[in-house]
Amino acid sequence: MEQYQVNPIGKVIITKGGIFVELFEDYKTALKALDGFGHINILWWFDGCDFEEARRILEVDAPYKHAPDKMGIFATRSPVRPNPIALSATQIISIDHETGRIQLAYIDANDGSPVIDIKPYTPSLDRVESPAVPQWCSHWPRSIETSGDFDWATEFNF
Repeated sequence: MEQYQVNPIGKVIITKGGIFVELFEDYKTALKALDGFGHINILWWFDGCDFEEARRILEVDAPYKHAPDKMGIFATRSPVRPNPIALSATQIISIDHETGRIQLAYIDANDGSPVIDIKPYTPSLDRVESPAVPQWCSHWPRSIETSGDFDWATEFNF
């Protein structure tokens, strides 16, 4: 089996003052021309779930109330997966080029989670006009902007 090496470029910082991605010194210049984008896609490592047993789990009991009883891991947003890579689209609040910090509106990562890449969100490549979803989750919000007002607690089995 081929092996690939992934190196973090920074980490998630969560403080009372806000949520940030803080880039390591060597990657600060990669922020050049990111100004003006309202959102970014962040690839980060589910470091809290990176253990061999979790990487072998391919099927789970439904984590969602209205979902099928059993689900393949690729049909979930679970951090338990063969490669614990996460993707979060998030709003940029500000960019500090000197410190290498991007302030975010929100990210579903933990404080200290390794960031492995950042890509600008562009509607021509990242937005799907009419996405198809299964019936069991068709009542979920249609955008990040409306997701914050949704009662997600009623959707999960945990």
